[in-house]
Amino acid sequence: MSTQARILEVAAKLVAESPNGDVSTRAVCEAAQVGAPALYRHFGDKEGLLSAVVDHGFDKYLATKRERTPGTDPVQDLRDGWDTHVEFALRNPNLYRLMNSPAMRTPPAAALESHRILTSDLQRAAEQGKLRLSPELAAQLIMSANVGVALMLVSRPTTFTDRTVSRRVRDAIHATVLTPDVMTSAPASPETTRPNTQPDTTHLPATAARLNTLLHQSPTAALTPAETALLTEWLNRLANTPRS
Repeated sequence: MSTQARILEVAAKLVAESPNGDVSTRAVCEAAQVGAPALYRHFGDKEGLLSAVVDHGFDKYLATKRERTPGTDPVQDLRDGWDTHVEFALRNPNLYRLMNSPAMRTPPAAALESHRILTSDLQRAAEQGKLRLSPELAAQLIMSANVGVALMLVSRPTTFTDRTVSRRVRDAIHATVLTPDVMTSAPASPETTRPNTQPDTTHLPATAARLNTLLHQSPTAALTPAETALLTEWLNRLANTPRS
C-alpha cells in the first residue's frame, strides 16, 4: 500500500471512530506512522486531507449510482435517489457531517458529482413533461431538502426520532417540482396522506421546462445564438416563476 493510500485509510478510520467526526493531522500521522511532511506533500493541508477522506468514502455510495442503468421512470429514480442518500448518511454519520460542514471551503468532488446525477434524472423527467420547474432549479430544491433532512437525522437523533420524516419531506418537495398528474399516480407512502388534487395550473411551466431541456439537448440552427439565449431566458422564467 502506498504512503498516500495508508494515510487516507487511517484518516477515514479515525473520522469514523471520532466522537465528533474531527481528527488532527498529528493523530493521523502517528496512526499512519508517517511524518507531517509526507501528509502535507500528498494532501496539502488538513482541509485537503479531509476532502480526500470524504471523496474516498462517498465514492462507494456514488459507485452504485454510476453503474445504475437509468430506469424508464425517472420519477422512481428520483425517489430511490433520495432514499439511498439518507440511508448513506445514517450509515456514515461522521463522514456525512464532514462532507456538509461549513469548514469545507471547497465542495468535495463527490458532492458535485451527486448533484450532476440528480440533475440528469430531472432532465429525463423534463423530457417526459413531468417537471414543472427547470431541472437546475428543481435540483437545488431537492438537494437542499435532502441534505437538510439527512443532517437533522444524523446530527439530532434524539429530536428527529421518526424516520418517516424523510419520506414525508421527499413527497412534499416532489409535489413542488413534479406535475400533479405524476404525484397523483405515484404510489403513496404508507405514512403519507396525499391532499386533494387541485386544478392543473402547471401545464405552461411544465411545457416550458420540457422545451428548454429538449432545445439544450438538440440545438436548432433555426435560431441564432442570441435568439437561443433569449428563448432560454424566457423559458426559464416561465418554468421557474412562483405561481400564486
